[in-house]
Order: sequence, then structure tokens, then C-alpha cells
Amino acid sequence: MSNAPRILILGSGQLGRELQRSFSGAGEIVSRDRRTVDFAAYEQLRDVVRSVAPDVIVNAVAYTAVDRAETEPHIAMAVNGRAPAVLAEEATRLGALLVHYSTDYVFDGSKASAWDETDPPNPLNKYGVSKLAGEDAIRQIGGKFVILRTSWVYGPYGNNFMLTMLRLGRERDHLRVVDDQIGAPTTSIELGRGTRTLVDGVIEGTFGDAPSWAGTYHLTCSGSVSWYGFASAIFSRAKTALGVRVPALSPIPTSEYPTPAQRPMNSLLSNQKITARFGVRLAPWEVALDRVLAEMKGETSASTA
Repeated sequence: MSNAPRILILGSGQLGRELQRSFSGAGEIVSRDRRTVDFAAYEQLRDVVRSVAPDVIVNAVAYTAVDRAETEPHIAMAVNGRAPAVLAEEATRLGALLVHYSTDYVFDGSKASAWDETDPPNPLNKYGVSKLAGEDAIRQIGGKFVILRTSWVYGPYGNNFMLTMLRLGRERDHLRVVDDQIGAPTTSIELGRGTRTLVDGVIEGTFGDAPSWAGTYHLTCSGSVSWYGFASAIFSRAKTALGVRVPALSPIPTSEYPTPAQRPMNSLLSNQKITARFGVRLAPWEVALDRVLAEMKGETSASTA
């Protein structure tokens, strides 16, 4: 691989946007998103990869409408299941590294402790089924690939739990939030940083040849919390950082907040494997939250200056 690798970043949502920033200076960056590529049109996707001829493909494109996937499973499968297979085929043909993101939703949430990479997947919803199909396709094709399962992703941009809570806090005096589902909120900022560290090491040959490291890894911020605990932390920290209005919060069980797609009760993922193999470790979720709010404060200050 050349000293200035060509890196194709797919997606411009909350993670794709952060990846573009994280990989600044890493080489020649080429970005493509849904505005220019139909990721369910596989020949079009092949043509994009072949025209760019990247050394690294980072795929941050996904169908993430978890509840809508219950009635649109074919669309979810097209983007989450079959498009990754096309990318894996093209990456293998080029000898390129493929980094692909997956989800805690490939598990059923029944385990009492954190899930590790050897635990058998058993998705509860159509979204999880489609993401697992993408994983399986990449693993079957092989080559130089890293699948990164993550959870509860949010950041200063896009559509996510934190921004939804802040919006609802402006609109309502009282919010009811699920308190019996646990996980590790993970910021797009931390994911971008961790991905850059991993890719840099692969490019530099730090980790050896692909057969020794290609595979599936979990990558989340450390620590654990419920959705209610996360919402409480968002408001208490945002009150100090951004001066936001804080509504009254009430914890409720999942049974009082039914959704079309069933969610896993335990979404915690063990990060031991990725830390041991690549030395990648993300910040505790509380620290990562403070960093997001600090960035939002900076953006707000800049916009009013």
C-alpha cells in the first residue's frame, strides 16, 4: 500500500460525517453518499468502487430505521445485507481493506453479561436480521475486512437519542424513558477516532498480515447505563454546558413503551478483543458525552459570534 492511501468513505450521516473529519490527512479521501449513489443498485455501487480504486473502503451506510424495517424488510436487506456483499467482493478484487459497521441488535439481549464476538447471534427484529446478513456475507467472502459492531450511536449531528431528548426537553415538561434496557452509548466522535487508529495500524503493517486480524470486533464506549440513566446524564450535563431546559424524567419499563420492533434488553458489548488485537479503546460514555456537548457549545458560540 502506498504512503498516501486512497480511502473511500461511504455515507454522510452522523458517522460518515465524523469519519471524514477523523481521516483528514490520512491520504486521498473520496466520499460518496446517497445523494450520488443508490446503495441498493449494486452495479452502480460496483462502478463507484472500481472508478475510485481505493486502498481502504469504510462503509458507514446503513438502513437504520429499526421500526420501519418491520414493514420494509426488503429495503433493509438490500442496503444492510446485500450491499456489503458487493463491497466485500470489490474490496477482495482490489486487495483493499473493508471496514464495515454492524450492531448490538444482532443479539437477542438475553445474556446477563456483556456480549463477546463468540456469542451466537439471534436478532429479535428485521433490522438486526438484515445487519447480520451483511456480516455473514462479508465473512463468507473473506479478504481484508474488519466488521465493527457498535451500539447506541449518537453525536452532535444527525438523528439520534441525545438530539431527540434535547428537542423533546424544549417541547415538553415531562418525559418518560425506558429504564430496563442497558447498553453503552457510543459517540460518532469516538467511533471515528477508533476507526482511524485501527486503519492507520493496518496501513502501516503494525498488525501483520490480514489472516491474523481480519474478522469481527466489538467497539463501543466503556461503561453501561440504561436509556433513562443516559437521558438523565444528557440533561444534567447539557444544563451546565448549553444552559438547556431540564424536564421532569420518569423511568418506565419496556412494557410501557411498545414499539413495532422488539429491542434487546442487554446491549452491552465486550471490547476486550479489539483492545487486545489493535490497542483500540474508546472513552467512557460519560467522558464521550461531555466531549459531544463541548463541541455543540463551540458550534453554538461560533454561530452567534
